[in-house]
Amino acid sequence: MSFPALRIGDLVARTPIVQGGMGVGISLSRLASAVANEGGIGVIAGAMIGMKEPDVASNPLEANLRALRTEIEKARKATQGIIGVNIMVALTTFADMVRTAIEAKADVIFSGAGLPMDLPKIFNETCERHKEAFKTKLVPIVSSGRAATLIARKWLSRTGYLPDAFVVEGPKAGGHLGFAPENIFDPNYALELLVPEVVEAVKPLEDKAGRAIPVIAAGGVYTGGDIKKFLDLGASGVQMGTRFVATHECDADDRFKQAYIDAKPEDVTIIKSPVGMPGRALSNDFIESMREGGKKPFKCIFHCVSTCQQEKTPYCIAAALINAMKGNLARGFAFCGENVSRVNAIVSVHELIASLEREFDAVVEAGQPVAVHA
Repeated sequence: MSFPALRIGDLVARTPIVQGGMGVGISLSRLASAVANEGGIGVIAGAMIGMKEPDVASNPLEANLRALRTEIEKARKATQGIIGVNIMVALTTFADMVRTAIEAKADVIFSGAGLPMDLPKIFNETCERHKEAFKTKLVPIVSSGRAATLIARKWLSRTGYLPDAFVVEGPKAGGHLGFAPENIFDPNYALELLVPEVVEAVKPLEDKAGRAIPVIAAGGVYTGGDIKKFLDLGASGVQMGTRFVATHECDADDRFKQAYIDAKPEDVTIIKSPVGMPGRALSNDFIESMREGGKKPFKCIFHCVSTCQQEKTPYCIAAALINAMKGNLARGFAFCGENVSRVNAIVSVHELIASLEREFDAVVEAGQPVAVHA
């Protein structure tokens, strides 16, 4: 037995694993291409991707667009596999980033941190502008069947377009979470319940589209057994982030990766992000200082997130995440998933995916054959 393929339209990933897009700078071309070379879908995170560009402070828009193009090109040179881009709806540069990803021929755009209502409109306008039928797949990230239905109705009524797939992200995910704080630990919002809910919401959409609309389960997926479980619940694939941080190919500094290795269950905390959403991170002195009323005075130079209110924000989240990615955790913090404390070694992407497939096969051999979804 081996993994079933994940099909998104004419894209076929022989490994049904999407590597989660992790900003700032955690998943760039090196990690994404390594995952794509193993048959999964590698994802470049668009948030503040231009952080290393020399003009990022003076010209953040062009710096980020330039860096996005460059990272997609670098990934393309390193793999023949599937490369996606994660672009947060909350980014002030959302439309420009989407256009750039399409023009650079990204295979998939994953979009959350808000409802990506304008995604197909931007796609159609980009195709018309270039007189080219781009093939980029559009995949919203949702936290409920209701959100999936709402997005699909809006897309259909405005553009006649239906999503190519959905990622349903549960409350055990890392980074920004699409749940009210009081629901994060509520068992009624467990991913095991959300996946069937979204699968049911998508069925009538598939009838309208005349094609499969795969559902991808995300948030707390850690083992090959987890992959089997969510495929049995109706998902066609899974998205994993935390596991890919602890790989040699991850684009973060080794000190960031070591923070994952050293993490204990009690280190995982929920923060109130300047973005206006709760987020899961590894607690450290920086986070504790902010909770105690500390403030890191700053002048907003990036203007990266539309929901960030500088006057009410004790720190610049872009700067904090850039510092963390570079290994300076005294001046920032690491986002992480709920299962981060289970990480105990840094391995290659090849080793990680091979171990997940062995675990998957062992579960299949011990029970019933895995369900394969169109």
